[in-house]
Amino acid sequence: MELTVGPATYRLVTVERDAQFTAHAVRVDTNERFGIETFAADPEDAERRLASWLEWQHEHTQALEGLQQAERAYHRAMAGAAFARPEDDSTEAARLSLESVNAARARLDEVRARRPNV
Repeated sequence: MELTVGPATYRLVTVERDAQFTAHAVRVDTNERFGIETFAADPEDAERRLASWLEWQHEHTQALEGLQQAERAYHRAMAGAAFARPEDDSTEAARLSLESVNAARARLDEVRARRPNV
């Protein structure tokens, strides 16, 4: 079975071991193993758990990148405000950047709270 999540396509490989099924993902473009291994009593459940984790992982990566971008913008705004004249609007830009950082951090926390139990 193949699954595309974001820009990556994975081949889900399911194997039976000791009356239990394991599933892991292999990136189609690199043929390298990616992520975790899941276990279940049937192959469909093992693949479902793995697919859920892969989708969550992609969402987590996006949220983390969003926070990092917001932090970089905030640091630029703070550096600009440090050298600004009083009549410049740099302090407002720094305040708005801080709000963006806080929103991105809250988004990342929300995604992390939904991490699937696999």
